[in-house]
Amino acid sequence: MTRAHRRTTWYPSVRLAVLALLLASCATLSQLQFDQPTVDLDAIEVTGVGVSGGSLVLVLDVFNPNDYDIRTTWVEASLDLEDTHFGTAVLEGDKTLVANSRTQVEIPAEFTWEGVGAGARALLGRGALRYDLETRLRVETSIGGRTVTLRNRGEVPIRDLVR
Repeated sequence: MTRAHRRTTWYPSVRLAVLALLLASCATLSQLQFDQPTVDLDAIEVTGVGVSGGSLVLVLDVFNPNDYDIRTTWVEASLDLEDTHFGTAVLEGDKTLVANSRTQVEIPAEFTWEGVGAGARALLGRGALRYDLETRLRVETSIGGRTVTLRNRGEVPIRDLVR
């Protein structure tokens, strides 16, 4: 076999190996890209009301736009209702945000009437409230951990579970 003939049979194999390596690295790089999730306040569920305050659950709808699952280890939600700061709720523990999917995250919280102002009792009597929400998520991905801050505003229905 001549040298020229060996070179022509060898180069296609090298080209194929390089192409396979490039494709594998592109697949790995797509896993390295991180798109921030989005968060909507889906509902507020009132679970208890008393003379001094009450308890509720913030129901968050979290969308993970990535092609891989994200694990949250901590969620903090700071909520304003009708331009009045209502409170901050924290959820610690693992929650998996499935790739390209929505996940419901429920955060229990308590409030006092003094802390939310005199008009809060009337606000809870309506069917929906205008809100501003700042959510901080501690997420773990295949490329490491990070804290992301998300802001959202809109109108949320009040679900009265205390009947």
